[in-house]
Amino acid sequence: MKTTLEQWQVLRAIVEEGGFAQAAETLHRSQSAVSYAVARLQEQLGVALLRQEGRRMRLTVEGEVLLREAGELLRQADSLERRAGSLRRGWEPELKVAMDSLLPVEVVLAACGDFAGHCRETRLRLHEVVMSGADDALYQGDAALAVAGRVPQGFLGDWLLDAEFIACAAPGHRLHALGGELDGEKLRGEVQVVLRDTGIRQPRDEGWLGARQRWTVSQPETGIAMVEAGLAFGWLARHRIRRQLAEGSLKPLPLKSGAVRKASLYLVLAEPSSAGPACLYLADALRRAAADWRSGCAQ
Repeated sequence: MKTTLEQWQVLRAIVEEGGFAQAAETLHRSQSAVSYAVARLQEQLGVALLRQEGRRMRLTVEGEVLLREAGELLRQADSLERRAGSLRRGWEPELKVAMDSLLPVEVVLAACGDFAGHCRETRLRLHEVVMSGADDALYQGDAALAVAGRVPQGFLGDWLLDAEFIACAAPGHRLHALGGELDGEKLRGEVQVVLRDTGIRQPRDEGWLGARQRWTVSQPETGIAMVEAGLAFGWLARHRIRRQLAEGSLKPLPLKSGAVRKASLYLVLAEPSSAGPACLYLADALRRAAADWRSGCAQ
């Protein structure tokens, strides 16, 4: 006769709680039912699983080996039951999010950590986008929630935060050797690094000064590394280059105007009226995390 998950759950409860009476209370069953389940399990397996040690019940060597093997099955069963409960309550099995790469990683981690503690049964699929990439995700139905650089037409959004971009180059770059304030003509003679718009419907060229040589990258970290290596100049997000500015490996360019640019990020729900509880919770978590980030920047 095959053993059952219920029998292994009873054995696990006895070990975790230290005895039959305690396990019975935890499982909301009679002590006799608990004792019978374990006795039947041992009979079926033909080995002793428990031994008395003082007032506590301990696993035998054989019991340790077998319960360890059964532990993964029990975890899977627990997870399956939690997921079924989440579905009954209307929690989404998966949540797709389009997130602008400009969003500070501190905000992402804080919001995801908050989400993980409350929405354990919802899988989170984060897709990093640049510029109009968030628009495309919303229009195509590929995201229930987006953090975007603008609110696309036909949607409503809430402001999350503002980010600053600083015109920078490595200290040894020739732009710093020119002396005095720099104008657009001097900048256009140098290589500028820009971030590629991941959108397809209406890609944008925001940030490009019209430099004769434009190097386009798909990741902010790559652009920062190129500027830091002296290969190009560019407008870089201040919150991503704090360390480099403090250490002196990046130096702001002395522009006559436009040395600092600002960009806003917005929280957009694809379908606010029908958004599920996981989507709404993550939206609130992002608002809280963004508020904390803004507060930290203000100090």
